[in-house]
Amino acid sequence: MEGAAAGVARAVATAGVVVALDQATKQAVVASLERGESNNVFFGLDLTNTRNTGVAFGALQGGGLLVAALIGLSLAVLVGYFALNASLPGLWLPVGMLVGGALGNLADRARAGAVIDFIDPIAWPAFNLADASIVLGVLALFYVIERKDST
Repeated sequence: MEGAAAGVARAVATAGVVVALDQATKQAVVASLERGESNNVFFGLDLTNTRNTGVAFGALQGGGLLVAALIGLSLAVLVGYFALNASLPGLWLPVGMLVGGALGNLADRARAGAVIDFIDPIAWPAFNLADASIVLGVLALFYVIERKDST
């Protein structure tokens, strides 16, 4: 069983990598596409420089204070759970992905008042690497918790 300190260090490192990749890809899109401009990558997938004032995939658009409160509450619950279970094998990965994704999008909100989205599939709202990290982090969190409960 891994130690709590190692789990915390891995979660922090994962969050840092997610934030760095998220911010780098967003800045690359901002530098290469005007706001609202699209570039087709291949059939069904565009890169589009767009903004989102809601949460993942455009939900709660324009929610402002409500969005901030929900993000803060969610992070507090997640960090609290992690503090109590940091030695749980594998928990560091989804926690790092979730925290990194949230911090990446919060950096955009603080800097520009909205999140930069750019991955634009044909039948789905535009999103970014932070959103993808959050979704995959939630799935991984469920897996780690279920695995713990089944042992």
